[in-house]
Amino acid sequence: MVILDNGYEVDDDPARVDRDALWEFLSTSAYWARWRTREHVHRQLDCAWRVVGVYRGGEMVGFARAISDGVSLAYLADLYVLDSHRGHGLGKELVRAMVEEGPGAGLRWLLHTDDAHGLYRQFGFAEPDHTFLERPRPS
Repeated sequence: MVILDNGYEVDDDPARVDRDALWEFLSTSAYWARWRTREHVHRQLDCAWRVVGVYRGGEMVGFARAISDGVSLAYLADLYVLDSHRGHGLGKELVRAMVEEGPGAGLRWLLHTDDAHGLYRQFGFAEPDHTFLERPRPS
């Protein structure tokens, strides 16, 4: 756990994740996740390679999840900060904790996003080159 200068805590303890708060955000506010069921979200959390949460006064106000082989490749998913806590650099702290600190620091990272490109570019994310192919999820 890291306590930031502004009093927020960044922690990668999966037992600390507030599953109800996670479900609430992903099922109502996340454009990328509203199709999932609560069971899907719990299964993804249980199978995650790593999770990082941001906490204030015991409340989970931000979250990120990763899947990985732990050797060469990782995928960043479900990163969010609650609207009422934005503007404090918490998105940067989540990305930093996940991709630059801990066991993922030396991995190749992937992600999909429809927004926040500027945030991710600060950490080296860019459009893939000609060698990258993707098979989208069937509708």
